[in-house]
Amino acid sequence: MQSFRTELENPLVEKDIIDLARKIELFREGKIHEEKFRSLRLARGVYGQRQQGVQMVRIKLPYGKMTFKQWKRIADISNEYSTGNLHLTTRQDVQIHFVSLDRTPELWSKLEQDDITLREACGNTVRNVTASPSAGIDPNEPFDIAPYADATFRYFLRNPICQEMGRKFKIAFSNTDEDTALTYMHDMGFIPKIQDGKRGFKVVLGGGLGAQPMMAKIAHEFLAENEIIPYLEATLRVFDRHGERNSRHKARIKFLIQKIGFEALVQLINDEQKALKSKSVVIDTETGKWAVTPEEMPSKTADVSVEHTPAYELWKATNTFEQKQQGFYGVYVRILNGNIHSTTSRSLIEQLDGYIADDVRVTINQGLMLKFVPEANLPYVYSVLEAHGLAAAGANSMANITACPGTDTCNLAISDSTNITSKLESVITEDFPELIHNNEIKIKISGCMNSCGQHGMANIGFHGSSLKAADKRVLPALQVLLGGGTVGDGIGRVADKVIKVPSKRGPEVLRVVLNNYEENANEGEYFNDYYDRQGEKYFYTLLKPVADLTTLKDDDFIDWGASEQFQTEIGVGECASVIIDLVATLLLESEEKFDWTKAAYEENRFADAIYHAYSVFVSAAKALLLDKSVSASTQSGVIDKFQENFVITGEISLSGKTFQELVLQINKNEPSEEFAKSYIEEAQAFLGLARAYREELVNA
Repeated sequence: MQSFRTELENPLVEKDIIDLARKIELFREGKIHEEKFRSLRLARGVYGQRQQGVQMVRIKLPYGKMTFKQWKRIADISNEYSTGNLHLTTRQDVQIHFVSLDRTPELWSKLEQDDITLREACGNTVRNVTASPSAGIDPNEPFDIAPYADATFRYFLRNPICQEMGRKFKIAFSNTDEDTALTYMHDMGFIPKIQDGKRGFKVVLGGGLGAQPMMAKIAHEFLAENEIIPYLEATLRVFDRHGERNSRHKARIKFLIQKIGFEALVQLINDEQKALKSKSVVIDTETGKWAVTPEEMPSKTADVSVEHTPAYELWKATNTFEQKQQGFYGVYVRILNGNIHSTTSRSLIEQLDGYIADDVRVTINQGLMLKFVPEANLPYVYSVLEAHGLAAAGANSMANITACPGTDTCNLAISDSTNITSKLESVITEDFPELIHNNEIKIKISGCMNSCGQHGMANIGFHGSSLKAADKRVLPALQVLLGGGTVGDGIGRVADKVIKVPSKRGPEVLRVVLNNYEENANEGEYFNDYYDRQGEKYFYTLLKPVADLTTLKDDDFIDWGASEQFQTEIGVGECASVIIDLVATLLLESEEKFDWTKAAYEENRFADAIYHAYSVFVSAAKALLLDKSVSASTQSGVIDKFQENFVITGEISLSGKTFQELVLQINKNEPSEEFAKSYIEEAQAFLGLARAYREELVNA
C-alpha cells in the first residue's frame, strides 16, 4: 500500500488516506477499540454490511454529479475491488459492496485521482448534499441552485464543526416549488426564491424520516443567498453542542426540536452569529465544478433514426423534457433498484460520449439523468439505452419504485425489499399500464422501519417486518403505509401505517389499493385526496382480508428471492456509529485534537482553531466525568456536569472561573487571532490539568 502515498497532489486528501491506512493497521494490532475504529472508518465512507468480513464503500457525489471520466473510474474501481455492481442511492451517492477493509485506502486514493471522495459519506457528519437533478436546465426554476449545493458541500467537507456530531445531518436543495429534492424530510432544506429582484432561499429545518418521521418547519421564508452557509454553520454548531449523543435513536436535530422547542432552537442559532467564521459567504454562480463547460457540451450529431414506435413515443413522453436551453433535452434513465453493472456503465460511456453533455446526474429515485441532449440525438440515445435494457418508460412515474438494498447487504434489514420491487413494478406495467403516465403517486419500499427507501413519505409505502403464525413460525411481512407524499414548497406528508401483511402478498396489496382507487375516485381526484376522503380505517378494512393469517401457505414463510425458511437476522446498524466511553481513549483524542488546533492556528485558520480548542475542552472533560461514571448525553451537559462534579467540589480549580465561562467564550467572541490565541492557551492549560488529574488517580 505504499504507492498511493505519493501519487496524490492534494496534501489534505493524502493525509486522510494515510491516516485511514494507519488506523486500520492499529485496529488490526488491537491498539484501537473496535467501536472507536467503527466511527473512524464510517467518517471515511467505509460501512459494515450484513456479510461478515467485508465492507460497503459509499462514494460521495455532491448533488449526484459525475463526469464520464469519474463514472468510468467508479466502474473500474468496482471491478477491481468489488463485484462490478454500482448501486445508485436516494442520496445521489454510489455504493459498492463486498470490499476488503485493508484495500479501502488504496481504493480511495484511486478515486481521488479523478476528484471523487469518500470523506464524510457516512458517520456523524454532514452527509452528501443532494439537489434536484434537473438543476440548471429546468425551464421552471428561478435560478440554478447547483452552485449553492456545490459551495455547501465544499464548505463543510473536513470542517471541524461537523466531524463528530451526535448524529448525521442531511441537506437538500430543490430547484422549484415542486420540491423534487424533498427538502421537507431533511435536517435543512433550501428552495430558491426571488424577492425584490434578489436571490435567496426559503429555508426549512428539522425534518427527517426513520422510525419516527417528522416534517421540517419553516426557519426563513426568505434568506439572502450569501447568508445560507453562515446560517447552516450556526445551526451545525448548535446541533454539535446540544444534540443527543448517548441514544442515537434520539440524536437527530428533529429530536432536539422536540426536546427544547423550535423557537428555542432558532434562538440558539441566532446566538451563534457572533462566533461565525463569516457573516456572509458570497457564492460564485458563474464558474465552478457544477458548470458544464463548452468543452463538455455535445460535439457529435448522430446519423441514426428510430422507427417512431409506441414504445419510443412513450419513452420520449415520460422520460424526456425540453430544457430551458433551446434545442436541448434532459433524459431520465430508469435503473431497477438503482443497480447498474460496471460493464454496462463503460459501454454507455463509450457510446454516449460526445452525443450528450459530459455531466451525468444520479437522481434521488436511484436513476440517472443525461443533460444537454440535442433533439437530433434523442433517437440515438434511445437506441443506446434500449440496447442496454434501460429504455423503460415512466422514469418519474409510479412504475419506477424506490427501494433500499434491504436484506441483500444491510445489517438492519428485516425482510426483502429488492426482489419484491420487480414484482410490484410488474403489477403496474401488466395490470395498470395507463398509470405509467402517473407521476403523482410514488411507491417506495425499505427493508426495515428506518426508511432508507423513503417509505415514510410515499403515497404507497412498504417496509420490511415479520409476523408470527398460529403455529409460532415466523414469516416475512410488509408494513403497508398510505397517504404520504410531497405537497410542495417545503411541505410534505407523513404516510400512515395502515396494516401489516405477509410479504408474498405485497403485489396483491397494490392491486387491491389501485383497483379501489380506479373504481371509486372522483374524476380527476388525486390519490392522497381520495385517501383523505376515505380515511385510514377504510383502507385497513379493505386490506384486512389480504392480511388474514389463517390462509397461509408454505411459500409465505420464504422471503422474496430466498430459498430457505425465513428467520429474522438483524445486526447492529452503523448509520451513526456507536459512542465509546473509554477514559484513556478520550484523553488521547483530546491530545490529537489539540494537535489539530495548533495546525489550524499556524495556518491562520483561526475560526477552525477555536472550534478544535472547544473540542479539546469537551473531550477532556468527558474523559474525567467518565472516570467518575458520570455520563452526559450532550456537549452542553458535559460542560454543566464537569462544573458540578469537579469545579464546585474543588477537585479542579479554574482560577476563579466556572467551566461554562471558560468553554462558552466560543460563541461570545469574534473568531479573531487574538481570541484564538488566548482560547487555545486556556485549552492547553485545561488539557494539562486533565492529564495531571488522571495520572494522579492512576498512580494512587
